[in-house]
Amino acid sequence: RDARGLDMRKRQSSVEGSPDTRATARGSRTVHRGAPQQGAANTCCFCWCCCCSCSCLAIRNREEEDVGRRTSRDTKLESIPSPGERPHELIQKNNRRAWGRSFDRLMRSAAGRRVFREFLRSEFSEENLLFWLSCEELTHESDPAAIEERARNIYEDYISILSPKEVSLDSRVREVINRNMLEPTPHAFDDAQLQIYTLMHRDSYPRFINSVLYKSLLNSTRASSTAG
Repeated sequence: RDARGLDMRKRQSSVEGSPDTRATARGSRTVHRGAPQQGAANTCCFCWCCCCSCSCLAIRNREEEDVGRRTSRDTKLESIPSPGERPHELIQKNNRRAWGRSFDRLMRSAAGRRVFREFLRSEFSEENLLFWLSCEELTHESDPAAIEERARNIYEDYISILSPKEVSLDSRVREVINRNMLEPTPHAFDDAQLQIYTLMHRDSYPRFINSVLYKSLLNSTRASSTAG
């Protein structure tokens, strides 16, 4: 019996100590240890993806808000009237009647100037109003280089005897302009602007308020008022 028991213990020891058995055991332990690591990696990856999605969504929302604010600001800027213009004058029908009572009111109104310019074009004297408007723009200029350039353009377009759009000025005013052009300022054409303004007021304006163009405008205003 002792010999048989000794032989069984030897066989058991040989089985437990074989390389295949130890490799299998180590592999089993490796698999068990690796399983939690793979789960943790998957968990981290899932968390990273969620955080990335949240971050992208937050950035996209901020960008949409910025675009909305810019659009709103641009819309507000577009609604601001230009300097010298009243915001509702285009829809105020009484202004049309006022244009026939005051040349100053006509010239202060952007809509009135457009109608008056159309009339002057029919009389081939549109350059008078264009010259006056160019002088107005020059008086609001502050940059020295821009002042010099604008003054030179005005002189070439409306003062030079070679220009097809030359305005009618007396010799005294021309001499003043020639002196002012040596060192142009925003008021280099003030005397000439006043003379042309007076010319339009005394010569063109009386014909304008008696013209078919202006009377038709008044009639359309009365008709729309009656219909309303």
